[in-house]
Amino acid sequence: MTSAYELTGAVAPPMINGELAFDAPWQGRVFGMARGLAERGVFEWDAFRARLIEQIASFDRTLDHNAAVAGLSTPHFHYYDHFLRALESLLVDRSIIAPGELLERVRAFGERPHGHDHPHDHDHDHDHDHDHDHDHEAE
Repeated sequence: MTSAYELTGAVAPPMINGELAFDAPWQGRVFGMARGLAERGVFEWDAFRARLIEQIASFDRTLDHNAAVAGLSTPHFHYYDHFLRALESLLVDRSIIAPGELLERVRAFGERPHGHDHPHDHDHDHDHDHDHDHDHEAE
């Protein structure tokens, strides 16, 4: 049985042993955001899938053009970069988020320190490799 949210063919995400494969945490997050927004009815999954197909096809046309021009190296395909661009363009085109607001959010998240989303539960036995604004009490 196939899921209504399945991506197959040219828009299939990277998989390892039948499981989604992510090279970085942001990739899993953007995938989850897209699925969550579609499941909540913010946009139709088919509209996102069509946007992703357009995004990947645009990259393919660029490769074809570059291959025709001697001496130029072709860019590498990074699936989740295209996935993110497809999601961003759909959100902007549907006026779900304004282009300036999207850029501001990207900038703000980019400025957050490493580990900003790490909960500060200090009842564990591993060392932290990030700074804290508070003192640990001696046991």
